[in-house]
Amino acid sequence: MLSKLIRKTTLAALFASALTASSLASASTDLTMYYPIAVGGPLTEVIDGMINDFQKANPDIKVKAVYSGNYDETRVRALSAIKGGQPAQLSVLGALDTYDLIDQNLIEPFDKVAASAEDKAWLQSFYPGLMANGTIGGHVWGIPFQRSTIVMFYNKDMFRAAGLNPDAPPKTWKEMLAAATKLTGKDKFGLMVPSTGYPYWMFQAFAIQNGVSLMNKEGTQVYFNTPAAIEALEFWRSLAATYKVSPAGAIEWGTLRQAFVQGQTAMMWHTTGNLTAVKKEAKFDFGVAMLPANKQPGSPVGGGNFYLFKGSTPAQQAASVTFVRWMTAPERAAQWSIATGYVGTSPASYNTPALRDYAKSFPQALVARDQLAVAIPEFSTEQTARVREALSNAVQAALTGTKTSKQALDEAQATAERLLKPYR
Repeated sequence: MLSKLIRKTTLAALFASALTASSLASASTDLTMYYPIAVGGPLTEVIDGMINDFQKANPDIKVKAVYSGNYDETRVRALSAIKGGQPAQLSVLGALDTYDLIDQNLIEPFDKVAASAEDKAWLQSFYPGLMANGTIGGHVWGIPFQRSTIVMFYNKDMFRAAGLNPDAPPKTWKEMLAAATKLTGKDKFGLMVPSTGYPYWMFQAFAIQNGVSLMNKEGTQVYFNTPAAIEALEFWRSLAATYKVSPAGAIEWGTLRQAFVQGQTAMMWHTTGNLTAVKKEAKFDFGVAMLPANKQPGSPVGGGNFYLFKGSTPAQQAASVTFVRWMTAPERAAQWSIATGYVGTSPASYNTPALRDYAKSFPQALVARDQLAVAIPEFSTEQTARVREALSNAVQAALTGTKTSKQALDEAQATAERLLKPYR
């Protein structure tokens, strides 16, 4: 009787053990990721396709990707979910959000989770200019994904009609203004620069071209109202107010690409993330050029990084790193760049057969990459959201004529000084 009981107990234990092992083998690690899109086009389909490919290669990891609007909307939604008890494990957020995410104790550095020799080599594989916004205090907090620089799109057909060389886009402010004057005519303008959406970003480009950086490396000091910064904003304002080569009032970020492809402007400054959409929509010959210089050439980098949120299990953290490594591998970075126009985030991505072949047939795809040589980190400080808002409001006030450039930037500087004082 006792031996039968022992046999039954042993069989039951073995059966239970087999069930447990089977459950573990079939269990998957679930991840939730929020992500933004700041340009037009069916990019959610591209993201979904990449994730489907990832899950085919990694069936034990399930990724729920949640499209959440633009960068600001995505930040609000992701942080609201975390505070509401529905945490995500990772997100694509603005590269400039790193200081705020650290200060709120929301993210884990990648270098603490990605600890293997292969992981460390991966962390060193990206363009340094794209890593700058996400590397703070000796730690890597953000991994470049949908990254950009501002480039100048121009209509070569309009250049030809105006007697301008379509293969020699303007390289200086003076040349750009001269070309824009010739290109402005009935129902069309020579140049449009968006003043909604990300006005601080466009202004940062004008400022660096005029020889001034708007913040220090530590993110604790800003230089909004220096003479060179005021002069840069005045030049931007003068394009409409004085020279009439750009429309008065606000120029919308979200509709500027359509204005360009419809022939309403001969030149536009916009993110390279719009490149593939322009390629598909434009019915004319167009070029892409680096932004023109005044005292020096330059553009801020922009776009989004992957971030790891705190509160994840060790299994979720490991799965998140696996996913981010897969999404940023050279082959996927090349795929993403071709599909969108965003910069391939590593030198290796431009050595893939796919991107090499694409660049041969469409050399415009290399302009944003080449501009990285003169690019600077996107505007980012402590209290980034509030400081950035003060700067954007100042830029818009000056461009619409409600305040002078000096008055607007003086006020933004005062606001930023108050916000940043505790960090100095």
